[in-house]
Amino acid sequence: MAEIAVSLVLDQLVPLLREEAKLLGGIHKEFEDIQKELQSIQAFLRDADKKAEGDNTDEGVKIWVREVREAAFHIEDVIDDYLIQVRQPPVRHKPRDPGWLALLRKIAHSLKILTPRHQIASEIQDIKSSVREIRERRERYQFQASIEQRSRSFRGSKNAKWHDPRMAALYIDEAEMVGFEEPKKILIDWLTSESSELTVISVVGMGGLGKTTLARKVFDNKKVVGHFDCRVWITVSQSYYIEGLLRSMLNELYKQKGDSPPRDISQMDQGSLISELRNYLQQKRYVFVFDDVWNIHFWNEIENACIDNKMGSKIFITTRKVDVATNCQKSSFVKVHVHVHELQALTEKQSSELFNKKAFRFDVDGRCPNELINEISLNIAKKCKGLPLAIVAIGGLLSTKEKNAFQWQRFYDNMPLELKKDSHLTGINQILAFSYDDLPFHLKSCLLYFGMYPEDYKVESKRLIRQWIAEGFVKEESGNTLEEVAEGYLTELIHRSLVQVSSVRVDGKTKSCCVHDLTREMILEKCEDLSFCKHVNGDDPSPLSGIIRRLSITTHSNAFTKCIENSHVRSLFLFAHCPQQISQYLKAEYFRRIITEYRRLKVLEFEVSTVKMHNMLHENLGSLIHLKYLSFMNSSLQPHFELPISIALLQNLETLDLRHTAYYVIPKVVSKLRKLQHLLGYKMSLIQLKGDIGGMESLQTLSSVEIYDDGIELIKELGKLRQLRKLRLFNVKEDYICTLSSSLNEMQHLENLSIYCGLYMHFTDLILISPPSMLLSLKLCGMFEKFPEWILQLQNLVKLKLELSLLNDDPIKFLENMKNLLSLQIIDKAYDGESLHFHDGGFQNLKELYINELPNLNSIVIDKGALQSLKKFELTRIPNLKTVPAGIQHLEKLVVLNVRDVPHEELYPKF
Repeated sequence: MAEIAVSLVLDQLVPLLREEAKLLGGIHKEFEDIQKELQSIQAFLRDADKKAEGDNTDEGVKIWVREVREAAFHIEDVIDDYLIQVRQPPVRHKPRDPGWLALLRKIAHSLKILTPRHQIASEIQDIKSSVREIRERRERYQFQASIEQRSRSFRGSKNAKWHDPRMAALYIDEAEMVGFEEPKKILIDWLTSESSELTVISVVGMGGLGKTTLARKVFDNKKVVGHFDCRVWITVSQSYYIEGLLRSMLNELYKQKGDSPPRDISQMDQGSLISELRNYLQQKRYVFVFDDVWNIHFWNEIENACIDNKMGSKIFITTRKVDVATNCQKSSFVKVHVHVHELQALTEKQSSELFNKKAFRFDVDGRCPNELINEISLNIAKKCKGLPLAIVAIGGLLSTKEKNAFQWQRFYDNMPLELKKDSHLTGINQILAFSYDDLPFHLKSCLLYFGMYPEDYKVESKRLIRQWIAEGFVKEESGNTLEEVAEGYLTELIHRSLVQVSSVRVDGKTKSCCVHDLTREMILEKCEDLSFCKHVNGDDPSPLSGIIRRLSITTHSNAFTKCIENSHVRSLFLFAHCPQQISQYLKAEYFRRIITEYRRLKVLEFEVSTVKMHNMLHENLGSLIHLKYLSFMNSSLQPHFELPISIALLQNLETLDLRHTAYYVIPKVVSKLRKLQHLLGYKMSLIQLKGDIGGMESLQTLSSVEIYDDGIELIKELGKLRQLRKLRLFNVKEDYICTLSSSLNEMQHLENLSIYCGLYMHFTDLILISPPSMLLSLKLCGMFEKFPEWILQLQNLVKLKLELSLLNDDPIKFLENMKNLLSLQIIDKAYDGESLHFHDGGFQNLKELYINELPNLNSIVIDKGALQSLKKFELTRIPNLKTVPAGIQHLEKLVVLNVRDVPHEELYPKF
C-alpha cells in the first residue's frame, strides 16, 4: 500500500510542478525535492510492501513501510491544501470597475492566501525532512529494486516453507467433483473434435472456481489421452521465463517418448528451442495445457512453438483473465480457432452436495448426523457463494471437528475471522490475493474501494466510477473523458475475474456490480493492513488507530467515534438497514464533528440518513471545501427539506446526488457550483436557478427535472449547457416544445434524453434540425400522431421508448432499418393502429422488444428473417389481440417471453 500511496502522490506532483511553476514560487523547489526523494524510494516499495505483509517480518520493516505510507498521505493533504487555499483564482473585477478597485481586490486576494501559503511552506519543510530520513533508513532493510530479483528473492526465501495451495487441485478424486459434468463434457468434445486446424481452448474464471481441477480431469480423460500422440501439462503462473517453459515442454515430450533430450538443451536460446519443438511436433497430434496463465501476451510468446501441422492439435489454457483468452484471436502469425468457456460458480444445491461430501466423509454413509447441523451446513455452503475452493477447504476442516451444533454455529457466525486465523483456511485468501498482487497500483485502489460497501452490496457502476474520480484514482488519457477511462478500469477488473457483473444495460455495459464475499474478505484484510479504509460494523468495533483514510460505517455503536484520527479522513460512507438505527445509536455530536474535524473529505456518502443528521451537517456544510462527491441518496427526510445556503462554498463539488430524497427545490446558490458535473434527483425544481443555470457549463448529467409554470426561460438556458450527456425532463408543456427543440440542437454531446409531456400533450413541434449524433437512448412521452422522422438520423441510437404517442402509422416500417437499435418499447397508447408488421430483414440487432398497453392492436405479424437477434419479448395488456403473433416461432434466439393480460395466453410457447 505504500507503493499505491506514493504512486498516487507522484501522479499529482508531476503535473503540479509542470503547471504551477510560477505560482509555487519558493515552494516549487521544495515540492521538487520531495518528488525526487519519493521517486528514489518508489523503486523499492513493492518489495517493502511484500515483506511488510509477512507474519515473521522484522518490526522495523513494518514501521518503515508505515512511515512511507503516512508521509505520502501528508504530502497528498498538503497538495490538496495548496490547490484549494493558494491556487484559488482572485475575484474577477467587473468591466466597469475603476482601476483602483481592481488593484484593491488583487491586494486583498494576495493577503488572503499569504497565511495558508506560509503554513503550507512550513508543512513542506517538515515533510521534506521526514522523507529524507525515511530514505536514509531504507538501506538497512536491503529492499530489492529489481522486479526479477524481488520475485526470486520472495519465492526463494520461502521455498522451504511456502506451499502453493493450488497444487491440491491436481490430485482431487473424481468422486469428490461436483458441478463439473456439463463443462467437462463440453471441453472433452472440443478437445476431441475432428477439425484439422490448430485450436485454442480457454477456461476462464475467478480464483478458486476449480479451473485447474477441471482441466486436469479433462487432460487425464481416457478419450482425450487416446486422441493425441503426445500431451504436456505446464503450470505457468505469474512469474515465468519463456525459455524455461520451452525447455520443460521439450523435456516432457522426450520423457514420454523414452528418449533423452538434446545434450545442449540447457544452452539453447529461445529461437533454437522453438525450432526443436516444431521439428519434434511435425507429424504428431498434440495437446499442450498451459495452466494458470496471467500475462495477456502469453500466446504471442508461445504461438511460434505451437506448429499448425493440420492434424487437429489443441492448446488448452486456464486463466483468470478474459483478455488472455481473447488475445489468442488477435494472433498475427498463426490462424487458430478459439473456444472460450467461462466457468460459473456452483449452484446452492451443488454447493451443499460438495460441502457434505467433504464435511461428513467420516460419518456413517457420508451423511449429516442430525437435522440441526444440516441446517447450519446449508448456511455455511451458501455463504461460500458457489466457490469450490472455499467449500472444500471449510468442509475438510469441519470434517475433523466434533459434530456439535453450537460449535458449528459459532464457526458460521465468525467465518471471516476463521478464514484469517485457521491455517487450513488461509490458502483461500492466498489464492484470491494472487489476483490482487497482479494488479497495477491504480487498479488496486479501485478494487480496494469495494471495501467501502457492505457485504452483498450491488453498487451502481456510474456511482462507483464517480467516486473513483473524486478520489483521484483515474488518470487522464488523451481523447477520453475521465468517466470513459474509469469504465475501462472497471471492465479490466471484471475481465480479471475480480469483480462480478450484477446487471447489464442493453448495450452490454455494466449497470451494477459487486465482489464475491470471499474476495471482499481479502479486500477488507488488505484495507486494514494498508490503512486504505476501515469498515466499521458490529456492536463492539475494534479500536481504530493510526491514520484512517476512508471510513465506512454500518455500526450501531458510538464507541469508535472517540478513537479516530479525523483530520486525514477523505471519504465517509454511512449505511444502515433502517434510519432508526443511526438516529438511535450515533449521537448528534458525531455529525457535528464531520463538519468541524473531517475537513479533508472528498467523498461524503449518506445512503440512509435522518433529519437530525442533516440539521448537524447543515450548520456549516460549506466548510468541507475539498468535497467533490456528495450524496444524500435514500435519505429519510421530511417533505421539502432544503439544501443549506453554505453549499455554495463547495466550489470543487462534481457530483450532487439527491435521488430518493425530499430535496425537490434546488436553491439558487447551487448555480455557483461551476465544477458541478452531475446533478441527480427526481423531479427537481430548478425554478430558482432561472437565469443562472446557463452558467453551469460543466454539467454533464441533469436528471431529473420537473418543468413548472413559467419554465420557458429555464428551457432556453439549457441550450447553454453544451457538455450535457444526460437530460431528463418532466411535465414539459406544449408551449415550451419549440424552445426545447432549439436548446436540444445545441447539445451535440447528448447521449441520453428523456422528455415526458404527459397525456394529450403534443410533441408535434419537437423538430431537431441537428439532432445529437451521439444519442444512445431516447425516451419520448407525449403525442406525435405522425412519426417524427428526425429520429431516423440518430444512427447510434441503442434504446428507444415511445409512450402516449398516439401514432397513426405503424412505427415498425420507420424503425426497422436502424442497425444499432437494441431495445424498443412501444407502450401505453404509443400506437393507435390495429396491426404491427415486422418485415423480413428488419431489426437485425434488436435484443429487447416491449409492446404494452395498445388498446386498438389486434394483429402482430413477424416475417421469417425479422428480429433475428431478439432475446426478450414482452407483450402485456393488449386486450384486443386476436391471435398469437404470427411467426413468433421464427424467433430462434428468444430466451424470455413475458405474456400477461393478453387473450389466449395459454397458447404462447413456454420458455
